[in-house]
Amino acid sequence: MSDSDDTESGRRRHATIVEVADRAGVAIGTVSRYLNGHPVRRGNREQIEQAIGQLGYRRNAIAAAMKADLTNTVGFMVPSLSEFHAPVLEHLSRAMRRVGRALLTYCHDANPASIADALDFFVTHRVDCLIMDGRNDVDERILELIGNGTPVIFYDNGWPGLPVDRVLVENRAASFRAVTHLLDIGHSRIAVLTGNIGDWTGGERFEGYRQALLGRGIEINPDYVLDSHWYETEAYSGMLRLLSLPEPPTALYCCNYNMAVGALRLLREHGLKVPDDISLVSFDDVPLFQLHDTGITAVAQPVAKIAETITSIMASRLSDRGLSHAPHTITLNCDIILRGSTRRLITPQALGSR
Repeated sequence: MSDSDDTESGRRRHATIVEVADRAGVAIGTVSRYLNGHPVRRGNREQIEQAIGQLGYRRNAIAAAMKADLTNTVGFMVPSLSEFHAPVLEHLSRAMRRVGRALLTYCHDANPASIADALDFFVTHRVDCLIMDGRNDVDERILELIGNGTPVIFYDNGWPGLPVDRVLVENRAASFRAVTHLLDIGHSRIAVLTGNIGDWTGGERFEGYRQALLGRGIEINPDYVLDSHWYETEAYSGMLRLLSLPEPPTALYCCNYNMAVGALRLLREHGLKVPDDISLVSFDDVPLFQLHDTGITAVAQPVAKIAETITSIMASRLSDRGLSHAPHTITLNCDIILRGSTRRLITPQALGSR
């Protein structure tokens, strides 16, 4: 009979925090800190997690919430469960589970009415913290949440001006490096399919493209800049316009994977190949890119690190409730994954010199 069985009645009883601490060989206070999302040394954390698994410990979430005035639920508000946001949700769910919290997820499709409904939903459910893609169209509602003691954390889109924590990636610097790679292998006619340039993230990624070209003395050709609003369908039609130019680009930078997929679909339908006919780099690395014939060179966002950083900031905020701390902005590095979708441009001059 296990540690959590009632030896007199034969009925299974729940293990206690005392038993978890005893099995893990740590103090009860250490287990309590772990369960409430506070920092715990790695060795202790691993022993506690092992003890919880062995004992089948179930935290009394209702009692804990009443005692701490917390619900142990966290709101996660996203425009869609896309190839980027879905992995963030997956990693974030695991990270939250490790600190005894659960996510409530709401997809708003960038619809203003849905965004308002989402905020009402999270207020009604008394979430301890709200994690969301950054927005600048609900400032008053976000300020109201913060004023009522609910921390708000932006990720993916880092609109300035609000007293929220932000976990972002180096959008501008990574874009600069991606476009510089195309320049280094001889391309100068480089087009870009951008997201909404008016958005913070869209603007940052375009700025990286712009700075890379200007740094090599190449003027921005407006015909090579197409705002495709992050969408595959608009990138598809934009790619058609690029190919119809008197001097089409020899290389393409796509500011997210949706637009890269739209461009690749158009190229395939027209019998054109990457990189033989055009070199291509995308922001966002997805499994699909590894399955492409040549593989797609891409900027890989550190999704797991994003989730861990958000969780760490949340735990810090909730452990220091009532204290005023300046908002954090943490910017994470991205990797450039080089695959076969780019090749050195061979110019007529280079051919003649052979």
